[in-house]
Amino acid sequence: MPVQSPAPVAGTAPQKAAPASPTAQARPPVVTKRGGGFYKDDGPGENPPADMDAIPDAEPHAEPLLASANRPYNALGQTYVPLQQVQPYSKRGVASWYGRRFNGKPTSSGEPYDMYAMTAAHPTLPIPSYVRVTNLANDKSVIVRVNDRGPFHSSRIIDLSYTAAWKLGYVERGSAEVMVEAIVPDEMDMVLASSSRKPARKAPAPVQTAKAEPAASGKSAGGVEAPTPTSNAVPVAAAVSPVAVAAATVPSPAATGSIYLQLGAFATKAHADSFRDYVVGELKWLTQGVSSQFGGDKYRLHLGPFLSVEEAREVAGKIAQAIKLRPFLVMR
Repeated sequence: MPVQSPAPVAGTAPQKAAPASPTAQARPPVVTKRGGGFYKDDGPGENPPADMDAIPDAEPHAEPLLASANRPYNALGQTYVPLQQVQPYSKRGVASWYGRRFNGKPTSSGEPYDMYAMTAAHPTLPIPSYVRVTNLANDKSVIVRVNDRGPFHSSRIIDLSYTAAWKLGYVERGSAEVMVEAIVPDEMDMVLASSSRKPARKAPAPVQTAKAEPAASGKSAGGVEAPTPTSNAVPVAAAVSPVAVAAATVPSPAATGSIYLQLGAFATKAHADSFRDYVVGELKWLTQGVSSQFGGDKYRLHLGPFLSVEEAREVAGKIAQAIKLRPFLVMR
């Protein structure tokens, strides 16, 4: 747990680990090496759950923000101004994790830190809020609940719980390059409880292209080394994953024929075409066409048009059940 700043305030209980499934994998090995940056005596616990892959992601839902946990604060000589509302946010950078040294201690939300729950620490995102974190090296994604402050190091942007880092595949390395995307209220009803479930047939991965903001200087205060953003300016999400497509704020219904579902955004036309072929091959029941729209240096796959927002939402739900893809509504 990075340096505490806002006064602890009682909040909702953090999500607990699910019991091991009958087909649980072998108990994860305990990582003992310090390469990767364990802070002091931090590291994994001696008795982790038998099947951490079975621990569900955090399930996004509307929660009141904690005033005391979202006040401006100072840590290690740096002033941070947390966001006062959940809003679009996307940033690419390096994630770390924190473990046994902080397990059971109060987080900035006032809840005890549970290294086996799906939580995270962030310098400025609202507490509590939810983010999707994607490991850009292997395209694995998890959804975590932000309930703590930190990290406070210029080379890190988020500190994940031990389990979240395990599921993203970087526990032994200590850190990984990730994309962090906020989950806004309008998309919560379209987010699956677990983003780690895979489609029956692997889809080609869109290329993540969002650029990181320059980070302020700082020093790690807990967990594995950690980062700071430069301000509370928030860039809009710009990259999409095929198994974890972020939903967007839904505008009011527009004129007939202008409603589409966005299936993904890609850096190259080849990636867009490949993913389009995957979707069409898996969802042979689709009656709407899938087209590629270029703009803002990305190729966006749009399904439609639909006659109403309700019709589009119904199709989006069927797609989510069929291939675990979460499209979102767009107006053209």
